[in-house]
Amino acid sequence: MAQLIIEIPPISDKDCYYIQERYKPCFNYPLHKHDAYELNFVEHCAGARRIVGDSMEILGDYDLTLVGCNLEHVWEQHECRSGTLHEITIQMPSNLFSDAWLNRRVMEPLKDMLDASKVGIAFGMKAIMKVYDRLCELAQSEPSLHAAQTMLNVLLDLAASGDYHTLSSSRYSHAELPVTSRRIQKLKDYIDSHYHEEIRMETLSDLINMTPNALSRFFKQRTNRSISGYINEVRIGQATLLLTSSAMTVVEISYKCGFNTISNFNRIFKSVKGVTPTEFRESYKKNAYLI
Repeated sequence: MAQLIIEIPPISDKDCYYIQERYKPCFNYPLHKHDAYELNFVEHCAGARRIVGDSMEILGDYDLTLVGCNLEHVWEQHECRSGTLHEITIQMPSNLFSDAWLNRRVMEPLKDMLDASKVGIAFGMKAIMKVYDRLCELAQSEPSLHAAQTMLNVLLDLAASGDYHTLSSSRYSHAELPVTSRRIQKLKDYIDSHYHEEIRMETLSDLINMTPNALSRFFKQRTNRSISGYINEVRIGQATLLLTSSAMTVVEISYKCGFNTISNFNRIFKSVKGVTPTEFRESYKKNAYLI
């Protein structure tokens, strides 16, 4: 069975962060995870593929991600032909930010960003360009109070920008993101427990005393996704978990995760992940470290 590398970050108890800059011809480090936040920047990477949890995305020329603690990730060469990759990796200890500090009102954007990093987040070009010069400056700086302040300002600016999207599904990464509505939480709890069964809108409507139409509007307003989209997300998240951790066939996984036909499973999986279930499994295993 393929296993991922458990990396030990080179951060001492007295360090705020560890930073490494690399110029390399290709991506060749295998799938791994570690108990540290990781802010990873890459340029000249068009055509490469980033895997974070069960997310797979083809990259443009620039990529900046924040990966939370113990979430597997890897960058693979895929169709990248540049041969001049520039990478800056910043790792920060998991206990760097205390709850007492993050729970202050003015720190809410940073707290939200760190919470979102549990499933991995990727930043847009506007945010990348805002911090590009400072990332390069940090890579050339010796550890100091000024450098630590620069790193914190980079994180604060990225958080304030809001210019990012989440990557992995929460079911795959075992990281539930905060929910502020009790009714939304009730719906999610039911779906998370019954994803392998047929889920009827009438049943969900009865749970929170709404009509099906009102439920659809309410869920969309609060989560920015449709109820059917969320159900598929949960089912696909469980499917990716089984694809990477079990020897079950794709057909077995399809029915175990609530899909009524293998063709429907393949179609929805590819629409969400950009690859078929078989391609996803093969790519994951190719990047994993074989014990």
